[in-house]
Amino acid sequence: MSRAHALPESLIGRPFAVADAYAAGVPRSRLRASDLISPTRGVRVERTSATRPPVDETASTRMARLRDDLIRRAEHFAPALAPGQFFSHETGLALLGAPLPYTHARERALHVSSRRPSGQPRREGVTGHRLQQREPAPWRARGLPIEHPARLWRQVGALWRLDDLIAAAEYLIHPDRRLIAASDLRAEIDEAGDVRRGILARALAEVRTGAETAEETTLRLALVRAGLPEPELNWELRDANGRFIARLDLAYTRYRVAVEHDGRTHAFDEAQFARDADRWDEIQALGWVHVRILSHHLRPDPQRAVDRVAAALTRAGWRPGRL
Repeated sequence: MSRAHALPESLIGRPFAVADAYAAGVPRSRLRASDLISPTRGVRVERTSATRPPVDETASTRMARLRDDLIRRAEHFAPALAPGQFFSHETGLALLGAPLPYTHARERALHVSSRRPSGQPRREGVTGHRLQQREPAPWRARGLPIEHPARLWRQVGALWRLDDLIAAAEYLIHPDRRLIAASDLRAEIDEAGDVRRGILARALAEVRTGAETAEETTLRLALVRAGLPEPELNWELRDANGRFIARLDLAYTRYRVAVEHDGRTHAFDEAQFARDADRWDEIQALGWVHVRILSHHLRPDPQRAVDRVAAALTRAGWRPGRL
């Protein structure tokens, strides 16, 4: 059906409830026009052009696409949320920007929850949960209602691997984000009385404050589990005059070894790549060994990353069993 009338300005550029459209005077026939789609019952949003994933899509870009798709579906579903319903589990974590695990699935599940005595959300395309009654947590992310971040972390405890839980926790407690503290996660573990309690406690024991990306967390865990010393995270390197040189992903200050995960995000930005190269030179000029870890050093087998860092530490005087 062709487009008959322009939508009210208040409904343009966002998903909207059919009831709101009726209240704004939009006729039923307009809501059946071909320029609108229905992401879920009782909701409309303007149709956009579909884009196909590139044939040479990498694992990292695929994960980013699936995250963006999940956030888009949550935004489109939001007008259908009943009072007391909210986004939970990994959907809530995605809305907060937390790292999500790798998946082979074609799309990520959209998790919507309510608390007793309300009923379980039941809609096509939604994984609904009816949670135990607790004090409401009035949190929002990207303008959408979500569960408390510590509770989100607990909810994925039965679904995620240990290292994915560690990476998410380190994101949530990072001081710059001011979301929650490690004590909030500990309190949530104490609240858990099910199978999740064990893996959550194990995860929290390996959580450190300061990691800025999931890749930094993965790298640190690989090094420490291989018996290498525990590094300082995002340590600021300054020269003798106190001038800031660099923030090092992982720093072994005793041995003057700097380890950084280089995801090549600046590889195609010539000016930024030049600044990075100058920074690497300055780090080395101060007597530090600079070890760059690329993605292929870390995945699928992190042993190459471990060997590169161990070799640098050994040349600097470290021996196994020494901090």
